[in-house]
Parts: sequence; structure tokens; C-alpha cells
Amino acid sequence: MKFSTRTTYGLRAMIELANKTGQGSIPLSFISEKEKISLSYLERLFSKLKKAGLVKSEIGVSGGYKLAKMPANIEVFEIVKILEGDMTTFRCLNENGKIKCGTKCGAVDVLIKVQDAINKTLKSMKLSDLV
Repeated sequence: MKFSTRTTYGLRAMIELANKTGQGSIPLSFISEKEKISLSYLERLFSKLKKAGLVKSEIGVSGGYKLAKMPANIEVFEIVKILEGDMTTFRCLNENGKIKCGTKCGAVDVLIKVQDAINKTLKSMKLSDLV
């Protein structure tokens, strides 16, 4: 499985917000400059994160974004799922690691273990662990 830049950049931006927890709203332009990420790309990512309830936006002179929850209450899995969408690693499995192709081939046991390991790892990590 290869995560896209949506996940890489989204995690970097969320880590930046986590680092600024309690300091008010952070302009996306600040994150864009600091992380060398296109502002328009960040705006698209934050639109998804806001819609999912992970960040809040404030308008005005001191506007920007801040986390909607404490970093310890945000799973990395949640961020990745919002930004990537479908978290299925293999075509023959659903997101819960169940066979959806209808065939129990010799590879399915390995595929299920890999899918489970990825999900467990991402679910066990909180945004606060990355700060």
C-alpha cells in the first residue's frame, strides 16, 4: 500500500496544529510556508478535515485553523481514512479485512494479517504521539 501526498501532507499539517494547541487559530499560510506545501492543496485537505470534524476554522484577522479535539483524542487512522478514503489494502478484502471476492485463495490469510496490522498500527497511534 502506498499512501498519497494527501496523507503525508495532511499528517504534517495536523502535527503542526497539534504543536500549536492552545495558541489560537493558525493560518494555513503559516503551515504552507513552514512545511513547503501548496496553500491551495492544504485548503483542499483542510476542507475534508473540517467536514469530518477534526479541525475548526475561524475567520477574521486572527483566523485560521485549530484542532477540534485534543491531539490525544485523534487517531492517526482517522486522519488517514479521511484523507485517503477507502482503507482497503487489497482488492479482495473490505476495510474490516473480510473477504469480499468470494474466493478463499491461498494468499488470503497473509492479506488479512497485513490489513489487520496496518489498521491496528494506525488505530493505536494518536496525533499526540507524533508531536
